[in-house]
Amino acid sequence: MRKSLALLLTVALLATVVLAGCGKGQKNAATKAGEPKATTLTFWTFQELHKQFMDDAVATWNKKHPDKPIVLKTDVYPYDEQHNKLLIALQSGTGAPDLADIEIGKFANFLKGSKPGLVPLNDIVDPVKDKLIMGRIENYAKNGQYYGIDYHVGAEVMYYNKEILDQAGVNVNDIVTWDDYIAAGKKVVEKTGKPMTTIETTEHWSYYPLIVMQGSDFLDKDGNVILDNETNRKTLQMLQDMLYKEKIAVPAPGGYHHSEEYWAWMDKGNAASVWMPMWYMGRFVQYMPDLKGKIVIRPMPVFPGGKKSAGMGGTGTAITTQCKNIELAKQFLAEAKLSKEGSIKTWTILGFDPIRSDAWSDPAMAAPNKYTDYFGTDIFNTLKSVVSDIGSINVGPKFPDAVSLVQKNVCFKVLKERSQTPEQALKEAADDLKAR
Repeated sequence: MRKSLALLLTVALLATVVLAGCGKGQKNAATKAGEPKATTLTFWTFQELHKQFMDDAVATWNKKHPDKPIVLKTDVYPYDEQHNKLLIALQSGTGAPDLADIEIGKFANFLKGSKPGLVPLNDIVDPVKDKLIMGRIENYAKNGQYYGIDYHVGAEVMYYNKEILDQAGVNVNDIVTWDDYIAAGKKVVEKTGKPMTTIETTEHWSYYPLIVMQGSDFLDKDGNVILDNETNRKTLQMLQDMLYKEKIAVPAPGGYHHSEEYWAWMDKGNAASVWMPMWYMGRFVQYMPDLKGKIVIRPMPVFPGGKKSAGMGGTGTAITTQCKNIELAKQFLAEAKLSKEGSIKTWTILGFDPIRSDAWSDPAMAAPNKYTDYFGTDIFNTLKSVVSDIGSINVGPKFPDAVSLVQKNVCFKVLKERSQTPEQALKEAADDLKAR
């Protein structure tokens, strides 16, 4: 009897605990039920830094909009894998993320056909058009519809090693034209034994901005091939002459300005300058720490009748048509990248030149950070002096193939192998491009 009574008491005690536990769980569920449910958005990128930027944007969004919180699930893929995976997903109609980064050199591949798998973004762009550097948005447009929002202006600038120029007796502010630059280069070589610059032989960053600054391109506005025109030929000849005639330049170690070999070589103070977009500041800070305090940023030398800069590179963030929460994704993207606050953060987080011009005069842009510590405080004075010259480039359907041909064939054969003249290499590439 005692055993039976003990057993009954134990069962009753357990029942009480279980019921109490259930009651507690119901209370928590009721509390959570009263809170707004977070919407999960998926995002694909090929750049870890872009993930950090978007994570910050989500945190900001959730503070501002507690009634419609977002959870961003981000996948960072290798560059080629991400673009190939995304293209297949959009073509097959399944498996695409809600948002995706698409590099400018690949973007045209995603706008082919009458119905791209991307959502038009005009309704979030149009209200702030007067504050945007629209050339950077037009790069991701088709038939008047905007499909991508860039992270930066990508203004082409010159990075000068002032220590080397001072040793050569060259005043960096006296270099205005390309004739000035070449003359200064000869003086640098004579006085220091170091080259004035490095030129890429397996990428297009040394060549492409120079033709755009002269009003040329790989394609015209209608997508027709103009790769082998006179401006492009003369510009390529100028680069070849800088290497082998004036001998003020050397081929970039590793072939291009993003190789580890180049960064290690440049960090030793082996060249007096290099021209790259403003987003290249991050490469200096991260990979060339010994040049801190020695590099100054100035406008590009100009060609007769040419512009002072060009917008280079870029990544457009797009919303795919497979997104189930398109309006929410648009609102989030607008706040993350088109708002003044978001634009400022492209500078404070990424070190990029913002696409909103009203951001440049904000006090946050003048606050000390790792970029002002490295380059000085006049970075945005340079940007303000050239930004009016920055327009769009002609990103037609054949643009990705044009870039690839210039990188792999034209620059290498003319600037490295010297197996073809500029005229021969450009004509061969143009004929190839026209046949595609």
